[in-house]
Order: sequence, then structure tokens, then C-alpha cells
Amino acid sequence: MPPRPTPAPGQLPRPRPPPLMPVAKRPPAPWALALPAGRRARARLCLRLAAPLSFLLLLAAFLRTQPPAAPLDALPPSAGPGKVAFLFLARAGLPLDFLWDAFFRNGEEGRFSVYVHSAPGFVLDRTTTGSPYFYGRQLARTVKVAWGEPTMVQAEKMLFAAALEDPANQRFVLLSDSCVPLYNFSYTYTYLMGSPKSIVDSFTDKTEKRYNPNMSPVIRKDKWRKGSQWVMLIRKHAEVVVGDKHVFQVFRKQCKMVVTNALLGQKLVNARRLGFVFRRKQILKGAAQEEHDCIPDEHYVQTLFSIRGLEDELERRTLTYTSWNQSTLDPKDKMTWHPTTFEYDAASPEQINAIKSIDHVNYEVEHRTEWCKSNGTSVPCFLFARKFSYGAAMHLLEDGAFGLLKSAQLLVNF
Repeated sequence: MPPRPTPAPGQLPRPRPPPLMPVAKRPPAPWALALPAGRRARARLCLRLAAPLSFLLLLAAFLRTQPPAAPLDALPPSAGPGKVAFLFLARAGLPLDFLWDAFFRNGEEGRFSVYVHSAPGFVLDRTTTGSPYFYGRQLARTVKVAWGEPTMVQAEKMLFAAALEDPANQRFVLLSDSCVPLYNFSYTYTYLMGSPKSIVDSFTDKTEKRYNPNMSPVIRKDKWRKGSQWVMLIRKHAEVVVGDKHVFQVFRKQCKMVVTNALLGQKLVNARRLGFVFRRKQILKGAAQEEHDCIPDEHYVQTLFSIRGLEDELERRTLTYTSWNQSTLDPKDKMTWHPTTFEYDAASPEQINAIKSIDHVNYEVEHRTEWCKSNGTSVPCFLFARKFSYGAAMHLLEDGAFGLLKSAQLLVNF
């Protein structure tokens, strides 16, 4: 040991630190003494890990008691109630806007929205409609629609696309400018929102010759479907229609109006009504340029859903009643069939109630009866009807079919 240094004069000597005492080792637990050395080491390791493991187990148990987070696509689209989007295909204005005004007036704000596809450049304002529910509701971009042409489907897709921009829209109903509601808003809303399925008239008609083999392989013949264009879609299916481009392109190229002798005769009648004089050869020459394979709006949505494997997610019927009248003496000649226009006398309460009482539809070509249901519950088949004249719609309103105000009070703004 080195000698202790001598302190300087006047400086006290530095005290020595106390000697270090040996730390007594904690004796092992009696149960540990009974274990071999290897097992004692493993036991000590388990004791050290016990606390963090216990914490993790408690955390996992807590998380299991919490509801799982919903995936992004399952989150509610908005804080408010879901809305029904009413999509109108119109030539220009809406001749029955006074009736729909009464329908919406008896509805609930925030539970519906309105969209109109009209002729390019047409604007819905105070000069073209008396109903504020239609002010400015025309699409910003539209196409010129021709019956039996792909432009009809294009217009439908544009309506669905516009309505999808509002995340609150959950049901999408396609209507014509001659459609009328058969029930009040509350019943219609409950019916539509209660249906988890889209309502799409869809069937296979092996007797018609509209399928074009040139559509294959995109559209196979076994996937070809037919039905009414007046559909109601849930949001998922509206997104399918808007997102499709491949199938629609085939329709644009291969599926268009068929010019028949009956249609040719109708062209002559229309020309004479307008004051034009055409020879049959002139009409035939123009019609020959329009010879196509089918009517797209009666096939597109149905065939698209068939191709996508969505038919199990459909109620295979339509919500819109149409009365088809055969204008020929030959019952087998269905090419000249056309929908009957309801006039004032045909819109009596008895006839409207007869439509509302229908609870099933027979599909003879498929030997199928479609019983009308919504979420497994039997319901009336039809919420809407067409084609209604102005007078027929007035009759419907005057009879208080929806529990609405009398027409004299409603027509103040019209």
C-alpha cells in the first residue's frame, strides 16, 4: 500500500473512506434449491419475463373487448340519413313537375336528391319549371339522346355518375319524364332504403334475335339479358355501372336500334305530322343507314350485372309499371307493341289501386314467377308508373292518391 500523503500545513488530513462491505447474496428460494442448476436458470428467466408477458396478455384481452374498426369502404358515407337519388331522363322540361313537387314537398329535406338529364343547353329555372326542387338540377354536361341508340345508356351513366358525387346518396332510381309516383314520399323512402338489393328487371329471352355474335368474347351469349331500363340500384351497383367502359364500348359498336317495317311506317307518319313530304324510298334510304342489332337500354345494365356475377344481388323485376298495348291484330307480331299512355279517365282511383295491388310478375319466357319482396318481406311490386299524360297526373293529384294537397293549391307556382 503506498504511503499516505502528508497534508500541507494548515490542511486537515482527508478522512479515509470506509472499507467496502461485501453484498450478501439473496439466498435462493427453497423451491429453487430443489431444482437442478439448468432448470433453476430457466425458472429465473421465466420470472423476469412474467411481468411484461402479463402486461401484453392484459392488453390483448382489452383489445378483444373493443369493437373492430370498420374498413374504410364500410364507414358511413355521411353523418346524416341516407338519401334516395331520383334520376330523371327528360327530353327537355318535366311536364309532370307539379306532381313531383307535391311528392317532394311531403318528403323530408335531406332524404332525397334530384338529378335531370335533359337536352344539351336546357336549363331548369323559374322560366322552365314551377318547382324549386328542380331548379338548376340539370346535369352540367349532357348528350343528345336518340331512342334505341347507345346515347340513352350514356345519359343513364351520366346521371349515376353525378349522383355518386354525393356520398349520402345510397339508392338510385331511374325515371322517365312521364313517370308518376304511386305512393307518398315516406312509404317510397322506407321501401327503397329497406331493400338491400338492387331492383333490376332481368331475364333471358331465347325467342328474340337481338344478340350479335360479334359481341363475343366480351359478351357471351349465355350472359345476354333483357329487361326494363327503369332500374333502382344500390350504391355498390351504381359504381359498377359508372366504372364500366369495356362492356359499354361493345354496346356502342354492336348494339343499336333495329329498323323494322313497323318503325319505318311510324317514321312516315311522324314526317307527315310535321308537315314534311317524303317518299318511302327516301325514308328507307335514311333508315338503311340506321340498321343495327338491338335496343341498348333494354339490355345494358342487365347484361353487365350478368357478366360481373351480380345477379344473386338483384330483385329481378322493375319498380315502374308500364301497360303494353299491342297495336296489331296479329298477337305474334310483338315488334309493334308500344306502351299505353294513361289519359285522365285511365287514372281513376280504381285503376291506380289495381296497379298497387300487384304482388308478382310472370316471366313466361323463363317459366318464372317473381314474387315481389323487399328484404324477404312481401311488398307491392310497383312504386311508380308510366306513361302518364298531364291530365292523368292531374287526376292522380286531385284524388289525393298520396295524401297531398289539392291541385288548385299546388298549381299556384305553375
